[in-house]
Amino acid sequence: MIGQALADGILTGGILALGAIGYSLSAKILKFANFAHAEFLTVGAYLALTLATLMGAGTPIDPFSFGVPLIVATIVAGVATGVIAILVDRLVFSRLRARRAAALTLVFASFGMALVLRNLVLLIWGPNAHYYGQELQIAIEVLPDVRMLPDHVFVLVLTFLLVLALHFFLQTSRVGVAMRAMADSPALSQACGIDTASIIRWTWLLAGMLAACAGVFAGLTVQIRPELGFNMLLAVLTAAVLGGAGNLFGAVVGGLIVGLAESLSVLIIPASFKPAIPFLLLLIVLYVRPQGLFTKSVRA
Repeated sequence: MIGQALADGILTGGILALGAIGYSLSAKILKFANFAHAEFLTVGAYLALTLATLMGAGTPIDPFSFGVPLIVATIVAGVATGVIAILVDRLVFSRLRARRAAALTLVFASFGMALVLRNLVLLIWGPNAHYYGQELQIAIEVLPDVRMLPDHVFVLVLTFLLVLALHFFLQTSRVGVAMRAMADSPALSQACGIDTASIIRWTWLLAGMLAACAGVFAGLTVQIRPELGFNMLLAVLTAAVLGGAGNLFGAVVGGLIVGLAESLSVLIIPASFKPAIPFLLLLIVLYVRPQGLFTKSVRA
């Protein structure tokens, strides 16, 4: 039973990590907590659903429950969600930055954008649950007494590959190096000739794309509902805070910690208390190590 709980926790943690990486990047570079980020998960999941439906179900790729249309739809939905994130910045946050608004003002604005996006999803797609496929899957035994659906194995492998690709992008590409420099010191980056407006657009694009992938993966493991992102908000925020703002692998570890804690908690407490686990972890980390587990503290 513990092995199965660990496997479920790693799956949940991987999905949370994708959402946390995008949130963490934007928090570090844009210098505010964007509570609308979780809604990008919902938007991405619904965009992929719509695109996959328009392309037709297609033949499922054995042993998965989905076919090529959903893979293509996920890629397109990722880019589209990134573009939507850029538009949100252009319409709301960039105007506030131009007026030198305080970080708290940006946080309140993100709450407002979260409500707008959630209600737009409700208006367009309605309140009912949706599924990417109707194929019945049989769980496979990946380890003794540990069974997982093929879709879940696919999600885990793809999450690992996405994190690896993002790591190499941030470490080796000019844009990635500029993003890390801007995260450390926006003023110094601007003085060095870095196009900060372009880096901000890249940040929104990456955050939106990762959020869309996390939304699709979450939809594959359970179902797609308008409150999908909202229900994951606290867990994603906790994972990002645990890892430390701007720390890619910290966000991954944070996601795994939250996912495992949620999954293992149902072994000792009623499952109805499971949503409280991220909140408890968030309180502990803010009290003990507010800068996160993998970020050095800065002394004045």
